[in-house]
Amino acid sequence: MTTALRVALATDIPMLDALIRRSGLGLSAPFYTPAQAAAVTEHVFGVDSQLISDQTYFMIERSGTVVACGGWSRRRTLFGGDQTKHGADPLLDPRTEPARIRAFFVDPACARQGLGRQLLSACIAAAEAAGFQALELAATLPGVPLYRACGFHAVESMHLNLPGPVEVPLVRMRRDLCADAHV
Repeated sequence: MTTALRVALATDIPMLDALIRRSGLGLSAPFYTPAQAAAVTEHVFGVDSQLISDQTYFMIERSGTVVACGGWSRRRTLFGGDQTKHGADPLLDPRTEPARIRAFFVDPACARQGLGRQLLSACIAAAEAAGFQALELAATLPGVPLYRACGFHAVESMHLNLPGPVEVPLVRMRRDLCADAHV
């Protein structure tokens, strides 16, 4: 099986959306109720086309199939696809603000195979090259173990109030960057 990591393109969005849906519904079971998984997948998860325009969103293909995606951002938005964004998304100051780790999704059939770590390594290297000193993200509960294992620590618990009404817990996490830290 050939595995390749590359920058996502606008033409990849339909494949990415399908992967995000599979991942959101398939990997949430031990952490969220079916109603929570469905609500966050429908109302929050999705491609942020700004990440694709900025060339900071990556995907991993295995034998021609997208099996994982995720990225980083130099913009203020912390999480959510295009459907959650309203207005401008200003740039962050790499000297004083953390870059964002955004929208990590893995095909449920490929979970726990190191794909998330591979994506995170690419994101960390790119954010460091852009001069950022730290990273921040809003993790879904299924993602918390990966991010903890990769040096992130919890900053605060958050809750999304979604239609239904459904409340979905998230964890805001942070990691300082330094040249000798590895994923």
